[in-house]
Amino acid sequence: MKRVLINDLVYEKECKIAGFVDRIRDSKNMIFVILKDISGSVQVTIDKKSNEKVAKQISTVIAQSVVSFIGKCVASEYVKFGGREFIPSTVKVESVAEALPIMDDASIDQKLNYRWLDLRSERNTIILKTQSVFVETIRAFLLKEKFLEIHSPKLIATASESGSDVFEVKYFDGKAYLAQSPQFYKQMAMASGLEKIFECGPVFRAEQSFTNRHATEFTSFDIEFSYIESYEEVMSMQEDMLIAGITAVKERLGEDIKRVLDVDVVIPTKPFPKIKLFDLYSELEKMYGYKVDDSEKGDTTTECEKLCKTYSIEKYGHEFLFITDFAKEKRAFYHMRKDGVPQGYDLIWKGVEITTGAMREHRYDFLKKQAKEKGLDKDVEFYLEFFKYGCPPHGGFGMGVDRVMMVLLNIFSVKEIMYIFRGPNRLAP
Repeated sequence: MKRVLINDLVYEKECKIAGFVDRIRDSKNMIFVILKDISGSVQVTIDKKSNEKVAKQISTVIAQSVVSFIGKCVASEYVKFGGREFIPSTVKVESVAEALPIMDDASIDQKLNYRWLDLRSERNTIILKTQSVFVETIRAFLLKEKFLEIHSPKLIATASESGSDVFEVKYFDGKAYLAQSPQFYKQMAMASGLEKIFECGPVFRAEQSFTNRHATEFTSFDIEFSYIESYEEVMSMQEDMLIAGITAVKERLGEDIKRVLDVDVVIPTKPFPKIKLFDLYSELEKMYGYKVDDSEKGDTTTECEKLCKTYSIEKYGHEFLFITDFAKEKRAFYHMRKDGVPQGYDLIWKGVEITTGAMREHRYDFLKKQAKEKGLDKDVEFYLEFFKYGCPPHGGFGMGVDRVMMVLLNIFSVKEIMYIFRGPNRLAP
């Protein structure tokens, strides 16, 4: 008999369900099993007298064992889990569990040692479902906008972008590097005439960072598109994409997120507020007394980003904030400049930077000059070749999916958000 999911059960129809035993209670006359699968939970009620065989089989089972039942779902006003229960006629113990090596109150690092067990919790299932809905939706949004999905290589011949913070790996008789981002290959697609592309895939950063938002491998959602006149078109595209993704999450999972995580999903409105970096520092000093040395005002500080959460809500009534006009010394060499000012932005959400985006420099001579200015002209010779033979004006952004989930769900620890975390001290499981 084909298995059905618990949330797809139909009353009074014989069917098969299977999942993990969440809890089991053995009373004098009855055995109650709370069975869960990816869709939800149901109480399986076993009468010891009328269903002696099933009761005997299930009596040796402990929590987290995997069992399947054949029987019928019936209505019951006395039962939680939606006022229904499952009355089995047969049971099969698929896998007997041993006592779990971790408890609910274990530290996050202990839980990560047994991540496959930790992921069985409803909380973690909701996190992964949210990510799945979000990525599915923004992918569908971009495909509707006539973007092409690409898959760029993660093994590259030269250190990407800055030449630092990359993993070096043995490659036959030579060496290669793990890509920090698909940036160069996204722009190669623009030089190829593909016009609109996106990619969702892993990126690697060899940073000895132990913060709650850094990882050595994470998932990035990147887009690039041609024939733009301003980086504001990139910002507008990201606004539309985020609104689509967050709306889908609220519509499909909003009630579960509120019930399990006590988080209200807020759908943002367009346009997102925007401010120049210099003006932002002036506002933060005026409103909160936050001062930084002039030498630090070319980029955001961690404290500045944190204060943006309060500032954006109080000033604009909005969770998001675009910051523009960074110092050229603090931006990548491939960002287009206008009067010396990089034509790009950071997007801050609830005090966390989730995106850097920009209009790119597509003119070969300008790009070569800016690479040389940063001492990278020799390192990126292969990349500069893309622009020798004509390339349309273009721009795009990269967005860390895991950071977006952190902020969306108010769980400010990337270790808890990621399916499997990778950091300086963690390569297993």
